[in-house]
Amino acid sequence: MCKTTEIQITINKSSLICFLLGGVITAVLFSAIHLNFSLTLDRRWAALRQHVTERALLVPGMGLTPTVPTSNPLTRWALSMPVYSSDTRVLKGEALAALHQAIDAKKNGKKVKALKLFQHALALDPNHADVLNEYGEFLEDEDVVKADHLYTCAVIFNGSHSKALSNLRRTSASVAEIDKQMLDSIDAKHEQFLKISESSRVFERARQEFYYLQVYHTTAIEGNTLTLEQMRSIMETGLAIGGKSILEHNEVLGLELALQYINSTLMQRIGQITVKDILAIHHRVLGHVNPIDAGHVRTSQVFIGGHVPPPSTEIEDLMDEFVEWLNSEEALLLHPVEFAALAHYKLVYIHPFLDGNGRTARLLMNLILMRAGFPPVVVKLSERHTYYETIKMGNLGDLRPFIRFISHSLEDMLDAYIYLDSDPDHSITDVKESEVHVIGPA
Repeated sequence: MCKTTEIQITINKSSLICFLLGGVITAVLFSAIHLNFSLTLDRRWAALRQHVTERALLVPGMGLTPTVPTSNPLTRWALSMPVYSSDTRVLKGEALAALHQAIDAKKNGKKVKALKLFQHALALDPNHADVLNEYGEFLEDEDVVKADHLYTCAVIFNGSHSKALSNLRRTSASVAEIDKQMLDSIDAKHEQFLKISESSRVFERARQEFYYLQVYHTTAIEGNTLTLEQMRSIMETGLAIGGKSILEHNEVLGLELALQYINSTLMQRIGQITVKDILAIHHRVLGHVNPIDAGHVRTSQVFIGGHVPPPSTEIEDLMDEFVEWLNSEEALLLHPVEFAALAHYKLVYIHPFLDGNGRTARLLMNLILMRAGFPPVVVKLSERHTYYETIKMGNLGDLRPFIRFISHSLEDMLDAYIYLDSDPDHSITDVKESEVHVIGPA
């Protein structure tokens, strides 16, 4: 009896120890999961709130403070403030601590240290209006354009931030003048470009080379691993490249078909751009890759990094509104490069297709530019990061960085044509090796 009792007590102690250990492990795991969930929820809320704001701004007639309908469950969730966990508040506290250290370093003349601390604070809390404003003030003397962008973001995240509002009022005129000078420079080079004879041998050869480069870069940006030489070989001979996937071959063939359609059909036609035209471009871009979805808008929700595109149920209405804007007097009165860049951004924001949105948007942008007498823009693979970062800045509410990026890319193309025309002995190779930073594989 005693032995039995002793054994029974031993078993109960083991069970108790296991139970307590299990409870401790469960508590630790739950805390970790809770922290991860809180941070994820916070990011999702921020992304969806961007969607609501940007969705409203895309609708013609709505201003900067739109009344957003809350009938959509995603919208209602996005408009409700998240409940921050204590761990999230710790990150915000660390960001403020880094900010105060950066301000002290700035006062003591330690610019390098201050810069690193400002960047660290912004990385910890990229939506904190105080961090954005103070960082902007630190950069303003050397880079007023970037400072103005930071002030703009501070106001977006906190519309009542008095210092950011005051700073933005001070810098806006200077930045507007810088942007105007950029567009004036493009206009002056555009006049030089129009004087180049299209029948000249140099012009024709350059246009052909840039055609290949456009196909190469716009597919490479999306992850295609074919080299420029391999891609050109496929287009010229129709022969497959060993060791490369059929998908990558078909991406090149699809983009070539889309370019041919634009050059032979849309450029020869006078009239408005329609939804049917955009679907036709997409049909050719994706026709060899995914014939089922090619030329059709998506019917499901997609998630692109931190960006949540509009629900699929809104796509048709948004595309109708987008095309109405494309052909509106408001859009046509914009500078061509602004018009083309905004068209690109809006189409990518709507994200009407499951795949091929970026390629279709770049083709639409170049169609608008070519109709205005400009050469098509080549967004280079080496500038992929900047390209996507400026689109993200647009998602935050400031589209000017993206417009500037497209403007600089267009100016590069104009510089290249002018350079080649300035001397018959100049070649495409000379352009690659000169200070005209325009073409060539990354």
